[in-house]
Amino acid sequence: MSRYEAVKRDGLARIGTYVEGETSVSLPAALDTDALFPALRERPFSNVPLGADEAFVRDYFSPGEGQPVAVHPLAAPAESGDCVLVANWHTAQKNPRNYAGWLTTLKESLPPDTAWYAPASALPSTACLLVYSGFDLFDYRAVDLASAEKRFCLPEGEFPASLMETAVCRCEGCRDGDLVRHNRLTLDRELALVRHYIEVGRLRELMESRCCADAAQVGILRFLDRSYTFIERSLPVARAVPMRANTAESQNRAEIRRFADRVIDRFIPTRTDVAVLLPCSARKPYSLSRSHRLFVNVVDRRAHELIVTSPLGLVPRELERVYPAGHYDVPVTGYWDREECAFIADILIRYFAAHPYRRVIAHLDGGALTVAQMAAEACGFDLEVTCQGHPTAPASLRALNDALEDERRMQADTVRGTVSWQFATDINTRGLQVRGRSMQMAVLRGKQQLFSIDAGTGLFRPTFEGWGLIPEGYRVKIDAFVPQGDVLAPGITDCDPRIREGDEVLVEGPLAVATGRAMMGADEMLRSKRGVAVRVRKTKKIAE
Repeated sequence: MSRYEAVKRDGLARIGTYVEGETSVSLPAALDTDALFPALRERPFSNVPLGADEAFVRDYFSPGEGQPVAVHPLAAPAESGDCVLVANWHTAQKNPRNYAGWLTTLKESLPPDTAWYAPASALPSTACLLVYSGFDLFDYRAVDLASAEKRFCLPEGEFPASLMETAVCRCEGCRDGDLVRHNRLTLDRELALVRHYIEVGRLRELMESRCCADAAQVGILRFLDRSYTFIERSLPVARAVPMRANTAESQNRAEIRRFADRVIDRFIPTRTDVAVLLPCSARKPYSLSRSHRLFVNVVDRRAHELIVTSPLGLVPRELERVYPAGHYDVPVTGYWDREECAFIADILIRYFAAHPYRRVIAHLDGGALTVAQMAAEACGFDLEVTCQGHPTAPASLRALNDALEDERRMQADTVRGTVSWQFATDINTRGLQVRGRSMQMAVLRGKQQLFSIDAGTGLFRPTFEGWGLIPEGYRVKIDAFVPQGDVLAPGITDCDPRIREGDEVLVEGPLAVATGRAMMGADEMLRSKRGVAVRVRKTKKIAE
């Protein structure tokens, strides 16, 4: 008997447990796979090159019997397999375009609750990429081969064995002059570090730092980012830690594109025909910063406030607490390069095409003003610039106030804006009020609570009455049972394909309804054989 169950996810990467017979192992890890899969050494026809043509694969490839089941990008999908093996994956690591294409093909053809074994592929310098790509199980063959070739392995790359004598590493292997032991221990340490980054939801940041040492890995990361549909559906809608956008690769993160796409395609702005573009601030949410307190006081509800920022592009004031807008960190230099300007300008162009305003005022300077001017030129509207030096300078604030002198006041509709961004629907917010402070905020109509607000992510958590305002979407259908706890994947019959891990969902069945948070994306819910799909907050039986 064999099975794999993930207990923690970060994109394609997982922490989980694989059971093979009486043996249970925690993954990701490097193991003695000859002991775990003793029959694998004698298996024929599984070691077919990834680049082989379709005819060769059809004639010679065999998935084998037992675990792990061998898979190939050009072979028919395996009918079963709690653990699968991808032979020769180390050759894909020097071919970024094929790496992303082969990975997408393989991952989409197999159940998500499958352990992935990449034999003879893991080095300390490639372990992070492999786990980031969704591989779980490794052996020591690659590092043992490096030892035989007198190569000293570190997460930064492979070096001559003579480097061991320089005390760059003080592991047990180095102290004993044992290259084989050093290389194995270094792989184990790197996988332990990768596991920690998965646990805290920051594997992307580690991946960006590791890939910089190798051009092929940078290429692979870029091609994976271009596979937006494939990557995005595995990413949580929110995280418990800030998103650190410290490298040029951060701009291509799927979370950033998803946020921007929702602002453009879903978000319903406050009803006004005047927009003011404001600079971001280091403090999040922006309104807690000194500069934004000044801006809010001067604008005084006479315009729709839009914050221009890198790398998110555009953050409406209504969404400033929503992840990642209220939870990102970026190096502040005051300089935006040409690629950064083009990326953010494109977001502004798309936004103003979807949401035209009678007037657009730019209270910006530097790179932010440059992108606003690029967007105005592309969209064909006049941009009114009010900055006279620094945005918080008294002269600049007076100019902004003068520009808004005759405009009528309109209260920002944070509830409508957030619900539209989060659930892709419009609701009637008349009579709704946001009450509470900081860690305990809620949306009420009179004394009836409709939503609580997650202080960590800014997302709304609907009560049953709140779900009544959301006519469709973000529903999970279950069989005829009353959940006695969390909802497991096998009990789900259907769900909204837009659901991502961390989304608030309404569970609906013939006997009960429940509110809760999705622990898987929609694709994983429907294709998994095990695992918690929805963490239930409250259940209500349906009266017969």
